[in-house]
Amino acid sequence: MEDFDQSSAAEIIKDRLYFSALRSKPKNTALTHFFSSDEEFVYESFYCDFGPLNLAALFRYCTKLHKRLKSLTTSKKKLVHFTSLDPKKRANAAVLLGAYAVIYLKRGPDEVHRSLLCANNSPFICFRDAAVGDCGFDLTVLDCLRGIHKAVQLGFLDFDKFNMTDYEHYERVENGDLNWIIPGKILAFSSPHHRRRMDNGYPLHSPEDYIPFFRHHGVSDVVRLNTKLYAAQRFESAGFSHHELFFSDGSAPSDLILRRFLHVCESAPGAVAVHCKAGLGRTGTLIGCYLMKHFSFSAAEAIAWLRVCRPGSVIGPQQNFLLEKQRSLWVQGEVFRSKQRQQEKRQIRKQQLRQDSGAANHSAATEHMSRLLPAVDHLSISDGLHKSNSYHETCEDSGVSQGDRLCALKGERPRHHSSSRDAGLRLNGSTESSSILPLVKSKTLLPFSSSRTVRHLSPAHIRSPFSLFSGRPTLTC
Repeated sequence: MEDFDQSSAAEIIKDRLYFSALRSKPKNTALTHFFSSDEEFVYESFYCDFGPLNLAALFRYCTKLHKRLKSLTTSKKKLVHFTSLDPKKRANAAVLLGAYAVIYLKRGPDEVHRSLLCANNSPFICFRDAAVGDCGFDLTVLDCLRGIHKAVQLGFLDFDKFNMTDYEHYERVENGDLNWIIPGKILAFSSPHHRRRMDNGYPLHSPEDYIPFFRHHGVSDVVRLNTKLYAAQRFESAGFSHHELFFSDGSAPSDLILRRFLHVCESAPGAVAVHCKAGLGRTGTLIGCYLMKHFSFSAAEAIAWLRVCRPGSVIGPQQNFLLEKQRSLWVQGEVFRSKQRQQEKRQIRKQQLRQDSGAANHSAATEHMSRLLPAVDHLSISDGLHKSNSYHETCEDSGVSQGDRLCALKGERPRHHSSSRDAGLRLNGSTESSSILPLVKSKTLLPFSSSRTVRHLSPAHIRSPFSLFSGRPTLTC
């Protein structure tokens, strides 16, 4: 290969796909095709943060690379993903290519990370939080790959059902500034305000702007972590449970706040929408705790997944708070799941006992009748008595018993069909104004209910992400 030293490149697919950091782009040859992600996928920083790139970038890159590998025009060429020597761009490029290997090639994150390090034989720079000044927590490329890998295993991430257009639409502040972290279970968004308005060019939304979207996607509970910028009753009057769990901006929650938040998520019958002021620091911290307790994420894996879904999540001391809580939350999760298993066993046992009891009663009744019928055959009945019982005898002769009649009567009762809620939702509670959030028609609609039936979602219950978003109509407001 011309202008390309294969020995200094990381081989991802043998004789096919490579990763390398180069000073400049080499020329393509008949045997080699070079491509880069440095200029196409650029992280939008808040302050000193520079990555990792979000889900939309991840999706674009992976699908584009997958098509390139399948293309006939490059089928006989070695593909080289090259990046510059800029350590920030190199780290972001490594996460993109590493994620492809994890998602599409089904490789383990540690194995992929070792392969990537072969390029230039130098470690990757660590990612940092969306803050100014020194960062006391290092998020590595390996942490990101592990977080993505765990999300794939749990069904949080499924690119076959991912709608990139809708993901990018709803994460924009003018369209709600919201992201699913655990699809169908936990949603992060920025705080609604008393009324919809523009504040120095920044669009603010009212609770009513979110209500149709929340109902459509099965949100049952709203958690507020910041000071009151709207009346909770506006969500409550629409059938949502609203929870106040305030703690100071930029700080870590108390143990009491943490316990209450986990209880809300565990007892909510539907999805939980969580917000602080921006929906990043406090919101990401508590959601990270839930990921650690119920899905055994490490603190770093939780932060990585949060930032891939919603860049900028978990800031400053909140990062080390998650690290400090990691072990205790893992233990709490084991205890919680153990209790769940015990409850399930008790329920199964109760069902078996009821079934056994019913079978025993039926057997006893059958045995009693078998003794009674021969005795009836020897009875001598007078004509008058015979006439007075002619109806019963006719029934017996026709083969229809009382039990048969009861079953028939029960079968004739009208069946109660559960009427499905009309999928056509108004964009706003008012007919005079349209919502900033457009209506989404979903093929996998989560039913909204104001009842408080507890349903804790296990990994098996979680559906693949963003199948919730499909068929978004054009914004008309």
